[in-house]
Amino acid sequence: MLKEALEGQVTAVCNAITASVQFQVEPVGRWFEAFLKRRTRTVSASFRELEEEKELSEESEDEDLQLEEYPMLQTLDPKDWKNQDHYAVFGLGHLRYKATQKQIKAAHKAMVLKHHPDKRKAAGEKIVEGDNDYFTCITKAYEILSDPVKRRAFDSVDPTFDNAVPSKSEGKENFFKVYAPVFERNARWTNKKYVPNLGDMSASFEEVDAFYSFWYNFDSWREFSYLDEEEKEKAECRDERRWIEKQNRGARAQRKKEEMNRIRTLVDTAYSFDPRIKKFKDDEKARKEAEKKAKVDAKRKEQEEKERARQAELEAARLAKEKEEEEAKQVAMQAKKEKEIQKKASKKERQKLRTTCKNWNYFADNEAESVKMMEEVEKLCDRLELLSMQSLNEVLASSTKEESKIAVEKMIQEVNAQLLKEKEEAEARARQSSKSSEQSSSGAGGGSKTWNEDDLQLLIKAVNLFPAGTNARWEVIANYMNLHSTSGIRRNAKDVINKAKNLQKLDPIQKDEINKKAFEKFKKEHSVVPPTVDNAVPSERFEGSSADGTASPWTTEEQKLLEQALKTFPVSTPERWEKIAGVVPGRSKKDCMKRYKELVEMVKAKKAAQEQVSTKSKK
Repeated sequence: MLKEALEGQVTAVCNAITASVQFQVEPVGRWFEAFLKRRTRTVSASFRELEEEKELSEESEDEDLQLEEYPMLQTLDPKDWKNQDHYAVFGLGHLRYKATQKQIKAAHKAMVLKHHPDKRKAAGEKIVEGDNDYFTCITKAYEILSDPVKRRAFDSVDPTFDNAVPSKSEGKENFFKVYAPVFERNARWTNKKYVPNLGDMSASFEEVDAFYSFWYNFDSWREFSYLDEEEKEKAECRDERRWIEKQNRGARAQRKKEEMNRIRTLVDTAYSFDPRIKKFKDDEKARKEAEKKAKVDAKRKEQEEKERARQAELEAARLAKEKEEEEAKQVAMQAKKEKEIQKKASKKERQKLRTTCKNWNYFADNEAESVKMMEEVEKLCDRLELLSMQSLNEVLASSTKEESKIAVEKMIQEVNAQLLKEKEEAEARARQSSKSSEQSSSGAGGGSKTWNEDDLQLLIKAVNLFPAGTNARWEVIANYMNLHSTSGIRRNAKDVINKAKNLQKLDPIQKDEINKKAFEKFKKEHSVVPPTVDNAVPSERFEGSSADGTASPWTTEEQKLLEQALKTFPVSTPERWEKIAGVVPGRSKKDCMKRYKELVEMVKAKKAAQEQVSTKSKK
């Protein structure tokens, strides 16, 4: 701003003045409060005016503060200050944790003015010397309530707070009336500013879910350091102070755990008796049942549609099949008619050929040639086709005897040549088949090691004895054959595999022949030995069971009954084999004993072959 010109002076502008620039300024601090006041009042107000209003409001609050007289104040024990109600000492029992710091200061000021020892001494009251006067309780109360940390610790163990949880019988009758004040009372411990209300029956699912989610994840600031039994400031050394801190931490954690269990019990109980939860569950159940019913109906309709489509397809397929069958039937009938016509024509042409040849005495001069030519003519009748026969008959009808004879003989030569060719081809196929059979029987891939019938039977037995899945199966089979073969030829696993594959490729006739030879060998080995001259009785254990010496093979059912009987009647059982024979129908004691011996020998041979293979593999 330019200074005002004095008398006699002149103001002159040398340069052009720049345009004014507008800046936006944001008020902060106390000026921001004045800004808000101006906006609400629609008139301007200075910061000083606001400060004066604030002081006046505080004075009015102090004048409106009503303190309740604590009748037990003078009887309090200063040494037991920790168990006193600090709010009641200041006359703030009706406000408690809602009391502001200014109200606490005002109450302390009023209590000091009234109960200070100097005031009471001046009034002629007898004063207790030292810290034993009840005024010490007032000092301790202000020390606790004026410190936010200590006040929070005291508020956490407020003696007037009701920690009770409504019982199940109370919550059933009037749920909202019983639980609403309990949740409002416990909401003071939360660290969050927004606390959802319990609501009523008209609350939505989202509101109820938000309420219980808040309480199931309740974040409490409540702590129990005020109830510490030991004060670490009284410790004489660092170790003692650490020990006190450790004890206090354990006690606080235990009380905190009990507090969270109390909150969880409250929430669980309320959730179990909340009529809205039951209503929501019923609605959800009804909704799911409706959806399930809709799905079932949709599935049923879909199945019905599929069934109708399937029936339509079946009907269409049936009609198409009937049509095809009818067409095939017509084609077959037509073919049959044509075949009959062709057959009659062939028969007619044959008869014509025979008649023509007969009329010319089969082109022969004597009886022997006539018979031979007759046979050749019959051969022509059997081998020639209809067209060829018609052509031949036309030639015979329009030719002389000599020309006819030449034509007939030419046709006979062609037919004989064709028959000879067919015979040679058949013999070649037979030789090829015989050669292949000889190569198969000689064991292709087995080198110079021939296989006799005994070795083939032993191989078949070993393959059945060691089924697929046996460890080192083909090595075990090869060792088994080397142990039991009478030919003396040593065979390895490769020889056994190749021979087994060749046996699988044999045709059914060759397989039947091998099985027949095996049965004949079995019958020969198990035939009855004729009795000796001295009529010695054979051993009961090894004697054949039947009179003719041929024992019927054991069926699978009989084998199972024998195995079960061997388990049921152990060796120590008296008359064991009689009891075992009684369990297996159709088998005598001797049959059972002989079968048991065969099984034992078979198991021993199997184990020996496997042990030999395992020994070789270890080496």
